[in-house]
Parts: sequence; structure tokens; C-alpha cells
Amino acid sequence: MTIREIQEEILRLKKEKNICILAHSYVAKEIQEIADFTGDSYALSVKAKDTDADTVIMCGVRFMAETVKILSPEKTVYLANGVAGCPMAEQMDVDSISAVKQMYPDYAVVAYINTTASLKTICDVCVTSSQAVDIVSKMPEKNILFIPDCNLGDYVKNQLPEKNFMLLSGGCPTHAKIDEREVLKAKAAHPNALFLVHPECKPEVVKHADYVGSTSGIMNFAKKSDAKEFIIGTEISITELLQYDCPDKKFYPLTKDIICSNMKATTLVDVYNTVKGTGGEEIVLDSETITRARKCIDKMIELGE
Repeated sequence: MTIREIQEEILRLKKEKNICILAHSYVAKEIQEIADFTGDSYALSVKAKDTDADTVIMCGVRFMAETVKILSPEKTVYLANGVAGCPMAEQMDVDSISAVKQMYPDYAVVAYINTTASLKTICDVCVTSSQAVDIVSKMPEKNILFIPDCNLGDYVKNQLPEKNFMLLSGGCPTHAKIDEREVLKAKAAHPNALFLVHPECKPEVVKHADYVGSTSGIMNFAKKSDAKEFIIGTEISITELLQYDCPDKKFYPLTKDIICSNMKATTLVDVYNTVKGTGGEEIVLDSETITRARKCIDKMIELGE
């Protein structure tokens, strides 16, 4: 079968079976083309909650599918490829963070959305990269334990000097591998380009940015900007998507090595097999985990209003 034939069959089957397909911005374009919604992890979960589909297929990584299940427990949720995990989400667990909480009981635990469902059960509030500064600024607590990404935590810390932050060693290995030398090299090669970067990058990288924001924030900034050239400091897929969306502008990856192998694990055939009922992994969470993990997400929604 050709790519187009597989896509057409997926579209037919998802309509027949009342399936909603979610695709993160980092997955392959041929998957995004057949998705009902594309974007960042939390935004996708909200879209899934609002759809009347009985079944949701997440084309992304495990914590994203878990978040969909937490927000839509009545729906059947599948991860299109069961091996697609997130190293950052898996770096910390309930036992390790519970131990830190016992040592520092006066610190509120702020969990990046990129955490497992089980870890969310012991956190006070959840945040996305686009909302983190706003949410934490509205928290009454002055002492903040920010997990798991110390780079995003450092970025939030610098915006909120009135708070006391505790950061642990953790983060996105894909973004963290970028160093300042690569930024200087890219800016020298493209002196007229604006540098747009994800806050999961190291502080020495972020300090050179013309714009710092989430994946969707970077894309929206580039689309609306009057500038014509951009260096993109996040997963290389975003450079490609922007090239499609804005053919009159030029987009350069900060480095060709910013590739998330977990996001690339999901293929169009994985999605095809999942809609057929012969592939994918159903996400099953017990009711207690869903209830307890939902609290920190609800708190984020409350503070974000």
C-alpha cells in the first residue's frame, strides 16, 4: 500500500468506528495529516475530552496518552506505539519525590505535564511549558519544588525571583544535549535570523533567544512575526512543519541532531494497525490513580483561569 492508500483507509476506519486521532507536533507529517487534532500534549488532552468519540488514539508518548485517560476516563485510550516513552517523564518516581517531600514539607510540588500518571498523584499542581510562569506566580506558596525538568524550572525561577525554587537533576535529554557553541555557530551562519527556543534547553542556550516558548508558542510566533528567517531551537520536526506552513520564510534547525527517537517511534502503519484493532496499547489506569492525578491538573486549570 502507498502512504496515501494507508491514510485513506485510516480516515475511513476512524469515521466508521468513531475514533479520534491525536498527533503531537513532533510525530511524522503523514500522521499529522490524518489526525483530528495536532499540537502540544495538554492541548491534545483537552481536545480529546471535548470530542464525542468513544475511542482516542494518541500518536505521541506514554505520558500524553495517560493524561488523555486521566481527563477522559470514560473513553478507551490507545497509545499507537507502546514503546514510545518519555525519558524525562520516567526519570523520577513516587518513592524518590515522596522522600524529598518528607525532607522539605513546606515546599509545594509543581509537576511539569511531562510526568507519569503515578507521579502526578503526589503533586500539588501541574503545569505546561507555556503556562508554567503564570501558574506558579498565582500559587500562594513561596517555596516551590519544580519537577522534573531543571532547565524549565530554572527559566520559571528567573521570571519569579519572589519565589524560592528547589530544582532536581532531570530534564529532556533531546533538548539538554544542545550547547551554547551550537547556538553561536547557527547565529553566525544566519545573522538575520531570530532564534526561537524551548525552555527545556539549558540556561546558556536560552539566554541567546529572541523568543522562549512551548512548541506551539514557537510555531505561532514564527507564523505571526514579520521576520523572514528563524533558527528553531527545538525538535527538528518543528522546522519542517514551519517550512510547510510558511513557504515564504526560511527556517533553520539549530542543529540536525535535535531528534526525539521516542516521538519518531510511531509510524503511520502503527496508527493503521491501531484503528484496525490489531495494534497499539490500551492505556489502563485504576480509578484511584485517575482521581488523585486529576487533582493537580484541575488545580492548573483553576489557577490558569
